[in-house]
Amino acid sequence: MDAQLRTGFWRLADPKISITSAASMAIGASLAAGQAGFSWSWLLILGLAMFCMEVAKNAWGDVYDYDSGTDLAVRPEDRTDFSGGKRVLVDGILTRAQTWGIAFGFGLLGVALGALIVFWRAPSVFWLGALGLVLGWSYHGPPLRLAYRGLGELDVVICYGPIIALSTYVVMTGHYAADPVWLSLPLGVLIAAFLWVNEFPDYHADLGAGKYNLVARLGKQRAARALPVIYLAAFVLLGLLPLLTAMPATILLGFLALPTAVVAVYWTLQDPESFHRHKPVQPFALLTFVLYSTGVTIGVLTGA
Repeated sequence: MDAQLRTGFWRLADPKISITSAASMAIGASLAAGQAGFSWSWLLILGLAMFCMEVAKNAWGDVYDYDSGTDLAVRPEDRTDFSGGKRVLVDGILTRAQTWGIAFGFGLLGVALGALIVFWRAPSVFWLGALGLVLGWSYHGPPLRLAYRGLGELDVVICYGPIIALSTYVVMTGHYAADPVWLSLPLGVLIAAFLWVNEFPDYHADLGAGKYNLVARLGKQRAARALPVIYLAAFVLLGLLPLLTAMPATILLGFLALPTAVVAVYWTLQDPESFHRHKPVQPFALLTFVLYSTGVTIGVLTGA
């Protein structure tokens, strides 16, 4: 693999974005810990499958956003490490054939690992995996192109919340349960909030290319006012979970994420037009969902 191809691959792998699936897996695994059949080996295989699908999704997403023109239209002053796509085509790092090759290669490897899990470990996880694959493709890909229709944020809530966490739980235990769904829903919302702030720098490019995500539809001012509501929904649900479920009160360690969420909201409301140029809102939004996952995972493990 030559240096340019390696550079393109690592842009598509993008560990700081791929951590989203790991955060959800941690919740599912913590709820399964201590149950009969828990296997670190199968958890590693599942993690590899998730990583492969993240790379594939980023690759085909970069092609579709390049073709629509949105990545091409992002102004230099609006480029960040968290938005504007992976830009492997825009920056001439990979060719279209190389990008599709990575998409199909890692997609097939991810599907193969998923098939291994279904046939040798947890047949009942098949439908969750199939749904996750369809939603992952449909974020950018035709015919649904959810990110272009204002449904991408909901896609993210579902995929990075219940689907990954519940899939992890089923692979570890062999059966379904409600707790992984409940505990991962706030995480899905927090990851959607991360996506939300990442859509601000691309606002003008997305509008011009017909990528009508919710920030593009609302406009920056209204989208900024919606951000605290999104965060509030996640933390209110977390606060209710010890009352609604049999999970221990120690899951409230997820409130460790509240301070970074408050700071991200404050900076966004202060300057919706250009916060990404001088305030680290996007890293704080990422840190928020990581702290949530860390807190509730520790809470589950110590409170069981």
